[in-house]
Parts: sequence; structure tokens; C-alpha cells
Amino acid sequence: MNDFVRVYKAAVIGAFLLTSLGVSAEPTLALEDAIDIAIRGDPWSAQSIYLQRALIDESVAAGALPDPRITLGAANLPTDTFDTGQEGMTQATIGLSQRFPRGDSRSLARAKKIQLAESQSFQRENRQELVVRSVTYLWLELWKAQESIRIIDNNRGLFEQLADVAEAGYTSTMTGSRQQDIIRGSLELTRLDDRLTGLHSQLETAQEELGEWVGADTFRLRVSERIPFNLLAKLVNTPSYTSGNAAITHSSIRATDQLIDAGSLDIELARQAYKPEWTVSAQYGYRDQAPGGQDRADLFTVGIGFDLPFFTGNRQDRTVSAAIARVEAAKSDRMLQVRRLTAEARAAAARINRLDDRILLYQQTLLPQIAEQANAALSAYNNDDGDFAEAVRARIAELNAQVDFIQMTAERAKNLANFRYLTADTSDSPSFSLKNSQD
Repeated sequence: MNDFVRVYKAAVIGAFLLTSLGVSAEPTLALEDAIDIAIRGDPWSAQSIYLQRALIDESVAAGALPDPRITLGAANLPTDTFDTGQEGMTQATIGLSQRFPRGDSRSLARAKKIQLAESQSFQRENRQELVVRSVTYLWLELWKAQESIRIIDNNRGLFEQLADVAEAGYTSTMTGSRQQDIIRGSLELTRLDDRLTGLHSQLETAQEELGEWVGADTFRLRVSERIPFNLLAKLVNTPSYTSGNAAITHSSIRATDQLIDAGSLDIELARQAYKPEWTVSAQYGYRDQAPGGQDRADLFTVGIGFDLPFFTGNRQDRTVSAAIARVEAAKSDRMLQVRRLTAEARAAAARINRLDDRILLYQQTLLPQIAEQANAALSAYNNDDGDFAEAVRARIAELNAQVDFIQMTAERAKNLANFRYLTADTSDSPSFSLKNSQD
């Protein structure tokens, strides 16, 4: 019986070594495919395109003259008889008038709409980068839970066999196995089951959240077992990305620049209120014949009208001051955006560097040492020279280290995805001046 237990223990080691050889034939969802599906199916981009088209159409309308105005009327009717031929001044009138907006307000209004339309292209670019980051986050959450489950599933058989060995040794009464070893083995299996339940909950949550982006037909697929290489790449020239200069070409900052440009045009539009608005009018008046049958000459009237912006203190001055204040507030918000992007990029770079140190430590030292310790403890127990509890603890420590390594790898990839979003830029430079708008 003692020889049987020894052979059984040796089989446990062999089974453990074979757990990593399983291959799944299930279809998988690659990160690049998930991102492509999410970007192509994002309704926000279609909304932005429609909004840009609307703004372009509005820019054309804003640059056009107002429609001319036609007036029809009867003038100087006698109220005693309402006879159109009784009085010489009675006439039927038709008039045409055309209003000309103040100064350059039409061209400025058109330019403002164009600036707002151009901001949509930068907003779409920023949205695309946000989608890439969000889908990458969810894909990595799914990968982390999936790989953790795979490792625990691969090791669960070993714990089951360890429990069987302890029970066989206890029933044989020829080894040092104790009843508490059987209980410990059963307890660890229960803990593994609980851990798997929690990981399956994380897996299903990530699947449901990813389904928002990739659709119901795709989100339940397994993800690839390997993280894309570009998310494992090393950081290069980090100071140039986190100096603050790179942030000003970020798509979100460029969108803000366009809005500031539009706000600057609001200032010029407000200043047009100091100029008069002109109106040109022409009127034709038809007069009926006199009571004696004598013809009367028809009348033609032409005129020019304009307003007099004399009292500007409570209207024009205040409107211009408000427009200037709004632009300055937008510039302050832009400065805060640049600071936030720069600070978050530096923080992400710092986390990546520290995670690189930890991952290197795990790869070169910790994981090999823990594996060596676990194998030594299992061999000692196999040779009746070790404690069952120690063998279990060593194997649990190795399992925990492997899961921690997966979590660190996913966290590092997340931070790199975030860093790339924060340091993504465009080829254009800011189009507005940081000088005070009142100058």
C-alpha cells in the first residue's frame, strides 16, 4: 500500500506538468478586431458627421443677406366714405425693403459656424482614441479574468489529486497522512471554487460591458490568450511626451482651440453692434381717378434707414465685455486641460515604469523561486519527508503569484493604452493666440 501511495504521488507531479498542454479550438476575439468593430459601429461618430454638415449648411445661411420684405397696404383712406377716389392722397401701396446687417456680422457669423464645424473633426478623432482606450480596458479585463480562470482550472486538478493522496495515505495507515490533511485539501478546493465564482463574475461583467461596443454576436467570445505586442512595448522618450508641449496638439485640446477661435469671433460679432444696421426701401403708390374722372399721378417713394447706437453703456459695451470674459474663461479651461493631460501622462508613465520593475522581478526571480519552492515541497511530501500543509501552501503561493503576474501584466497594458491616449497628437498647431483678447 505504501508503494501505491508513492506511485500516486509521483503521478500527481506528472499530471501537474501536463496541465499547460491543453489547447482550445474555440473562436477568439482579438483586440484589434474588437477595436475595429467598436469604431465602425460607434453611433457618436455618425452623429458628429451630421452635426458638422449642419454647421456647414448653417455657415452658408449665416453669410447670406436677410430675405427682402414686401409690404402691401392702403394709405390715407377717408373714414367717412372709404371712397378711394374721394381724396387725392388715397393710394394702394406696394413696398420692397432690404435689410443689411451691421458691419461684417454676416462674414463673422459664417466664419464662426465654420470654426464650430471644424472642431467636430477633432472631437471625432478624440472620440476614436477614447473608444480605443475603453475597448482596450474592457478587453484586458476580460483577458485577465479568462487567464486567471484558466490557471486556476489547470491547477485545480492538482489540488484534487493532492487531496486524494492525503486520503489514500490516511486510509492506508502506513504514511504520515492525518485527518486534518484531508480537511485541508477539501478546504482549499472549496476556496478555489469560491475564487473561480468571483472570477466568472468578473468575466461575465466584462463581457456585458464589452458587448456595448462590439455587439451581442461577438462579446461572449473568448479573447486571445496573448496580449498584443504593442501593449507590451517599452516606453521611449517619455520626457518629450510628458513635458506639456505634446499635450497642446492632443485632439481634445485642438477641439477646444477651435471653440476658442469661435469665441474670439463672438467678440468681433459683439463689436459690430457699434455699427448701424442699414435698410433700403422702395414703395409704389397707386392712386384712383378723381371724382371728375381726372387721372392722378401714381407715387413712388425710396428711402434709406439706419439705427443710431448712441447709448452703448448697458448693451454693446456689456455684450463685448461678456464675450471677452467667456473667451478668457475658455482659455483658462484649456490650460487646465493641458495640465490634466500632462499630469495624467506622467502618472501613467510612472506606473508603467514601476510595473516594469515588478514584472521583471517576477519573471527573473519571484516566479522561478516560488515554482522551485513548490516543487521542492511537493517532492518532499512525495518522499514522505514533508508536510502536506506545507506542500499545499507552497502550491497556493505559486498559484497566487501566477494570478498576480497576470493582473500586473493587464494593469501595465491598461496604463500603456491610457498613456498612448493622453499623448496622442495631431499634426496641426494651436490656431489661436494666447494673448489677452482685450489687447
